[in-house]
Amino acid sequence: MKLSNNFKDRKSLGQDVFEYLEKAIIDQTIEPGARLVENRLAEMLGISRTPLREAFHKLEREGWIEKIPSGGFKVVTLTRDDIEQTFGIRSVLEAYAARLAAENHIAKELKPLEKTIKEYQKCLEAGRGSNKLQEINTRFHDILYSLSKSPRLIKMINQLRAQISRFRQIILTQEEYAKESNLDHIKMVEAIKQRDGAKVEELVRKHIIKGRNVVLKQLEQTDQREMEKKSA
Repeated sequence: MKLSNNFKDRKSLGQDVFEYLEKAIIDQTIEPGARLVENRLAEMLGISRTPLREAFHKLEREGWIEKIPSGGFKVVTLTRDDIEQTFGIRSVLEAYAARLAAENHIAKELKPLEKTIKEYQKCLEAGRGSNKLQEINTRFHDILYSLSKSPRLIKMINQLRAQISRFRQIILTQEEYAKESNLDHIKMVEAIKQRDGAKVEELVRKHIIKGRNVVLKQLEQTDQREMEKKSA
C-alpha cells in the first residue's frame, strides 16, 4: 500500500483525506480486508491523527470500512450479497434512465456520447490502463443519465456512484469485457437514436448483468485463492 503525503493543514483537511482514502479503496491501492493502522497512516500521509479520525468516521458511515474487535478499522470486503444488490438496483435505475433518454433527447445531445465511444476505442487500441478506460466509461454513463432529464433519477443513481466506481475498476481490468463494453455502448446509442426505449432499456439491463457476472467471478476466484492459502 503506497500512499501520498501531499496534504496541507486547513479546515477541509478531514474531507480531503476522506476523498483520498475513498479513491484508494475504490482503485484497490488499499485492498479489501486491509487493516488501517491510525498512527502508521498518519505518518504515511504526513498529517495529524485528528483529520484522519474524521476521515475514518465518514468512511465507516458510508460503508467503506468497519471496526475490528482488536481495535482500529479494516476495509470492508465485498460479499456476493453486496454485489447482487448493487447491480440489481443499478439495472433498474439505469435501464429506466436510458429509456427516458431515448424518449427525451434531441439529436445534437448524442454527439458527446459518440465522442466518448471513439475515445474509449482509441484507448483500447493503444493499450491504455483500466484507470483511463474507467474515466471514459464513467463519463459515457454520466452523459447517458443526463439525457433522461430526470434530476431525481440522476440523484438516485449518483448515490451508488462510489460503489459503481469500485466495481468498474474490477470489471475493466478484464480485457474481453472492456472490449464488449464499448460494443454495448454503440448499440445503446443506436437504439436511443431510433427512440426505441424498450430496446435500449433491455440493452442496458443486459450490459449491467454482464458486469455483475464478471465481478462475481472475480470474487469467487479471490475466495478460492484465500482458501488455498489457508490450506497450504
